[in-house]
Amino acid sequence: MTAPLAGVAPRTIYYEDMQIGQQESLTHTVTESDISAFADLTGDHNPIHIDKAHGAASRFGSNIAHGIYTASLLSAILGMRLPGPGSIYVSQTLQFKAPVRPGDTVTVTATVKDLQDKGRRVTLDCAAEVDGLAVMSGEAVVMAPKKPTT
Repeated sequence: MTAPLAGVAPRTIYYEDMQIGQQESLTHTVTESDISAFADLTGDHNPIHIDKAHGAASRFGSNIAHGIYTASLLSAILGMRLPGPGSIYVSQTLQFKAPVRPGDTVTVTATVKDLQDKGRRVTLDCAAEVDGLAVMSGEAVVMAPKKPTT
């Protein structure tokens, strides 16, 4: 499995430096090996994900990536770029709108929606698209790291 943020330096944006509307995106082309590795990692070997013949016979016409795999790309953004290292995932809502297939290039975006000083809570709108089509939406809440005092 190719890491979506491979080669991208981690960056921490401290709570005090965050602004409403601030966003981060990443783009990743989903491969069969990504889907297989995710199935092995999670134990979810549902044939719709890993069996090409089963997928071809389904309403989707092909096997599809796990929805939570697409959502996991958001985790890469939140844990490595916005807010980044030091952040703590608190909650996530998700709505899956369309399938993601092997070979699809997915762009996931997290946008700061609200900042709550108590607990340094950051609410982010989350979205994923393939060729401009929304495939997932949701909202995440994270605790952002505090800026160190020097």
